[in-house]
Amino acid sequence: MTHDTIDSLKRSAAIPSLPQVVTRFLEVIRDPAFELDEVAQVLAADPGMSADILRLANSALFGVTRRVSSLNQAIGLLGLRRVRSLVLGRYLIDSLGTGDSAEIDPNYFWRRSLATGVLAAKFVDARLPAVRDEAFMGGLLCDCGILILADSIDSYGPVARKYAPHEQVDFCELETAVVGVTHSKVSADVMDHWQLPELISESIRYHHHDNVPDEVPSDMATVAHAINAAGRIAKLLCETAEPQDVAATCREAMQLIELDVEILAQCLGEVEQEILELADVLHVDIIPSKVYSLLAEEIRKDVSAPAAV
Repeated sequence: MTHDTIDSLKRSAAIPSLPQVVTRFLEVIRDPAFELDEVAQVLAADPGMSADILRLANSALFGVTRRVSSLNQAIGLLGLRRVRSLVLGRYLIDSLGTGDSAEIDPNYFWRRSLATGVLAAKFVDARLPAVRDEAFMGGLLCDCGILILADSIDSYGPVARKYAPHEQVDFCELETAVVGVTHSKVSADVMDHWQLPELISESIRYHHHDNVPDEVPSDMATVAHAINAAGRIAKLLCETAEPQDVAATCREAMQLIELDVEILAQCLGEVEQEILELADVLHVDIIPSKVYSLLAEEIRKDVSAPAAV
């Protein structure tokens, strides 16, 4: 049934194609001898994307002292990997949206996805900084299979409704029972279909595995664990929970990625602002939430406290 489901999705319109500008952009940067001017020329064909790159380069995330007004300069400041994340993130979010599914709250979905991406990047930055941007993309898009399955398979509706605050289910187990395939496999196959780097697709494929198979390369395993840990915490950041549950989940998540819980306590203060900044440039409609800040403060207090003996 797994192969039948995946093949059916590929034949349907459920998996969107990448726009021509993205395809051309990826072709250019795959050439080891590419020139930065050529990259800028390709992206300049989309004025909206050019404006978003400039806005990100001038955002508080980078703290530039002089206004960046040149696309070449912005690409140089951000770095090609971050520009790739922005280009892919924006177009893939536009392509996926939340489809026609009435089962999923779009504000909740993208807020949780952005939180997962931002946290995964921070965790990987502390372990394997060279693949930080791949971790962000993996965290941002790891659940896109949920949208695709919800839009294309009627029987998936009851599963999609479980992607909501306070739901406590084994999502992959439920998906396998209902449609014979997990969203993590669908998400990974979509990344392969779009010819994204294998590090992104395979990290997504295994992001729900607490024990990644031994044959998976170590960098993929690190990113997969980071996405897993980030996803658990992102869910907390998008709902209200009891303080003891928050502390336990955060400690377990940080053990999974083999990082001190203090790293989470330190980065939580930056997370919401970064999510809002990225939501702006990625054209994601997210409403700032006082609950988010209150919960982040609660997590900071809890995870900073000594673990009970």
